[in-house]
Amino acid sequence: MIEILDWIGRFTTVLLLIAIVAGVYTWAKGILPAMLRLGKGLAKRKIGIFAKGDNFNSLKDLLLDSKLFNSKNITHISSKSDFGKAEDQTLFLVFWPDFEDSLDEIMKLKKDGTALVVYAPQESGVIPRDKINILNAKRNVILTNFRGRLLNDIVVSLITTSYEG
Repeated sequence: MIEILDWIGRFTTVLLLIAIVAGVYTWAKGILPAMLRLGKGLAKRKIGIFAKGDNFNSLKDLLLDSKLFNSKNITHISSKSDFGKAEDQTLFLVFWPDFEDSLDEIMKLKKDGTALVVYAPQESGVIPRDKINILNAKRNVILTNFRGRLLNDIVVSLITTSYEG
């Protein structure tokens, strides 16, 4: 009887070791790369906020209050004359009511690997269908209407877009 229990113990130990190795392997292949990308994104990615006045302050406070972003990585783009500051930004956050007339210029600035998050609160009106089609034609573009969803969309954009640097 002791011999049978000894073999069962050895067999279950081998199964446990295989499960541990498989678990570490799948974690390293699945979760670790996403965590590394998120860490790089939060530490190094530059966020250009296209907003004016209090809207900029509100969006910047939303990012900083989360304790995920560093204020030195946030750039204020308040007018078309500031668009040159957006060239090295890796994520554009656009407050739609302030820059709805500048969509074409913003889309020209946006590189393929740059994420674009457009925040269009419902109380500011509906985005016209032709503008939505322009946004939909590019990769890595997110349109959101809710503040609560905005932070999530920014974090997901940082994970899913590439970062060179």
